[in-house]
Amino acid sequence: MDRNIRTVDDVLQLLDGLFAPGADRWTAGAADWWDGFYADRSRPVPFFVARPDESLASYLDRGLITPGRALDLGCGPGRNALHLASLGFEVDAVDLSPAAITWAEDRAREAGADIRFHCADAFALTDAELNGPYDLIHDSGCFHHLPPHRRISYLALLDRALAPGGHLALTCFAAGEAGMGSELPDTDFYRESGLQGGLAYTPESLRWIFSDLTEIELRRMHDEPPESPYFGEPFLWTALFRRNAAAR
Repeated sequence: MDRNIRTVDDVLQLLDGLFAPGADRWTAGAADWWDGFYADRSRPVPFFVARPDESLASYLDRGLITPGRALDLGCGPGRNALHLASLGFEVDAVDLSPAAITWAEDRAREAGADIRFHCADAFALTDAELNGPYDLIHDSGCFHHLPPHRRISYLALLDRALAPGGHLALTCFAAGEAGMGSELPDTDFYRESGLQGGLAYTPESLRWIFSDLTEIELRRMHDEPPESPYFGEPFLWTALFRRNAAAR
């Protein structure tokens, strides 16, 4: 007879276990799935190309964010981390997948970029392993692969790692785009034991989840043509939030 639920982490891990193993995209156990996803570097996946998000480039071009310390969550092959490093950011980049990290390290080596890569679960990294607090936490495609209960872990990471006055730059699936993110209610994901490939969000839901931060901008990502130097797909939201400068 198990009676081992004592902490919030115990509850989060119990809820993790309600999902079928094949649904896992967010724990260290998902590394093999992501390795398979990144195994063929020649696949015509739009975000395999070494181009930064158009939204990130726009924030920088307009001076909404300026160089400092940055944490890139779910960095994949490193396209956004490389862009930040090229503009003078001191970058930590995290991904679950060894294949993604190896690819990102290859790109960084070719570009002569000094980036600290971590093959790890971002929620499990200690303060000693990170180089925060961060002036920018950037997330292009990590948040929408989390089950609802792991938003607690995400917000806790922001609370401890985002500097006062720092920014969260987020890109995630937009509701209303068929096939590019599930619009099921949160409770149904536990009944289904899966995440349907990722969760779609409305602007209102993002504003509520990140209500402790100040919204700077929330819009659809621009649709970038193939010849563009930037990545952009209109089925995604892009959002920039700022932490209160007085926050501890």
